[in-house]
Amino acid sequence: MATPNYSYEKRQRELAKKRKTEEKRNRKNNPGREDSAPGADGAGPALNDAGLPPQAGAGEPANAG
Repeated sequence: MATPNYSYEKRQRELAKKRKTEEKRNRKNNPGREDSAPGADGAGPALNDAGLPPQAGAGEPANAG
């Protein structure tokens, strides 16, 4: 049986805490906006898994019609 990697789990908790405090700071500095993520409301451009807009010819065929 594999042993648990406690340092990895601790690092993930630290990153989650850091992300949460950063989001809280952004909400506090921008009180007029409900969400700080671009495109979260669907009005922005579609993003892929890497957070970048999809490019034509990168695995999906472009519409010819």
